[in-house]
Amino acid sequence: MPTKRRLATEFASPDESPGLLLWQVTNRWQQAQRAALKPLGLTHVQFVLLATLAWHGADGPITQRRLADEAATDPMMTSQVLRALEASALVERAPHPVDKRAHAVTVTDAGRALADRAVILVEACDREFFAPLGDQIGDFSRSLAVLRPSSASSEDTI
Repeated sequence: MPTKRRLATEFASPDESPGLLLWQVTNRWQQAQRAALKPLGLTHVQFVLLATLAWHGADGPITQRRLADEAATDPMMTSQVLRALEASALVERAPHPVDKRAHAVTVTDAGRALADRAVILVEACDREFFAPLGDQIGDFSRSLAVLRPSSASSEDTI
């Protein structure tokens, strides 16, 4: 009969593994966000791109590449999601006025209105989800920011 042994890990318990804990928490958080956005007919990545575009594109169109960098999303997925948002008349894509290889993206009035409604739901979901952290929420956010790639290097890490 083979002897049973534990996984060859440096951790005494799965609860000591930061990667496993992050994965588990992320899954729970994504589930909560999906539920919050469902009444608006948005996926979380659609919301992230729409909100990022509403934020960073407030002064005019931005390229799809910059949008992907700012949102820290994969450029190919960004293009696919933008096509869906465009089909719903929430964003507009046009040839970039200077770089003929790029698309310039703008949020429509309907897209901005939906982003404004959605951000209220997303932030309420975040408040409820992260409430157990209490006064530690600021430290937690700063710790996450340390791990987040800068937008300039995000293409290398996504």
